Amino acid sequence: MEKNKWSASWKSSSRPRKQRKYVYNAPLHVLRKLLSVHLSKELKQKYGKRNVPVRKEDKVKIMRGQFKGKVGKVIVVDVRYKKVYVDGVNTVKRDGSKRPFALNPSNLMITELFVDDKIRKKILERK
Repeated sequence: MEKNKWSASWKSSSRPRKQRKYVYNAPLHVLRKLLSVHLSKELKQKYGKRNVPVRKEDKVKIMRGQFKGKVGKVIVVDVRYKKVYVDGVNTVKRDGSKRPFALNPSNLMITELFVDDKIRKKILERK
């Protein structure tokens, strides 16, 4: 009998192995929700939410790492690799060229939400 790869009905486990397996085998529509980023104090009060899935065009502040304190717009959200790329956050390669630096969404904070998206506006006003 083969063990299930991924189950939507799975709730939780205290075993890290099972938690990693859940994330590793999760489909993209579920991984999207795992790319949630904390909201700033003002946005938290305004929307009554703690975090929201990050989106292109959101303005974020980097809270951890070598780029701590930098603020920029999100240019790419890579759902497959669970990474976020921010405008102006680059790493310099040995040949001198620059490339965008991949950031973990847990190290970010949204300071300004992009709300021109009708669906997102609906999601934020839901609660």
